Amino acid sequence: MATVSVVTPTYNRARFLPDAVSSVLAQTYVDLELIIVDDGSEDDTAKVLEPFLEDGRVHYFYQQNQGQSHARNLALEQAKGDFIAFLDSDDIWAPDKLEKQLAVLQANPRVDIVHGDEAVINEQGLVISVENMKRHSGQITRYLLADNSVSITTALVRRRCFDEMGGFDTSVGVADDYELWLRFSARFSYHYVPGIVASYRVMADQISSDKRRRFAANEMIIRDFLAKYDDVLSPAERRWGVARFYCRKARYLARTGEPGKATAAIARAFTNAPLDLAVWKALYRVMVPRK
Repeated sequence: MATVSVVTPTYNRARFLPDAVSSVLAQTYVDLELIIVDDGSEDDTAKVLEPFLEDGRVHYFYQQNQGQSHARNLALEQAKGDFIAFLDSDDIWAPDKLEKQLAVLQANPRVDIVHGDEAVINEQGLVISVENMKRHSGQITRYLLADNSVSITTALVRRRCFDEMGGFDTSVGVADDYELWLRFSARFSYHYVPGIVASYRVMADQISSDKRRRFAANEMIIRDFLAKYDDVLSPAERRWGVARFYCRKARYLARTGEPGKATAAIARAFTNAPLDLAVWKALYRVMVPRK
């Protein structure tokens, strides 16, 4: 039985999938299985995977198109490892990603989820940015309310987290990883290890490129989470995180030329934390948006 199960959902990514798979099979930690779930691809995904299936660690499943969260859940049902990692089919891992992160989890039994940094690459695989947002360790719920600081491509998770709290919420449609990390934060401990362990590819047709849709989904996820886990945070922590979420939303709406909606969002931030300097800074950005 493999120690690490790697989950890779894919949909019409035959062009990039070989690089993703190769980066898993080239890991310095070799006791792994790679579970690829084809979510109804219409390109030659199955054909490009044929050579990789000669490696007994690679397992391929096909399902009618249902969405990424369904594909990930199918892979989780098949997974046999004590640890779960995720690699989308257009992204790439650094060769020592699993080895480094597994050592952290094995040395720290109280840590449940390890995550790190990522480079941003374009369609041609060229690095266009190595800047990363601020990431956090420990009980990170309030930080996750403000923004999703856990990159799924960089995460390594103990299997028991899924056994105890379930897999991906298939009703979300977008930002399903954010819902998962926020839910897991109610019970489990995160550990951030600085350093780039993956490359995230940006393309025009990605779901995550639709920021309006993501903000709407995130707002719904936050509302549902706070309703179910209202005892996880103190009132002050709750207000701190929610205020910063609405600050982000307000700044985005101001930049995209929607002052009315930006004002409504900043008003929500003030309702939660009227004395918070971050809210006043966001108000300034709403009034004087960056071009």
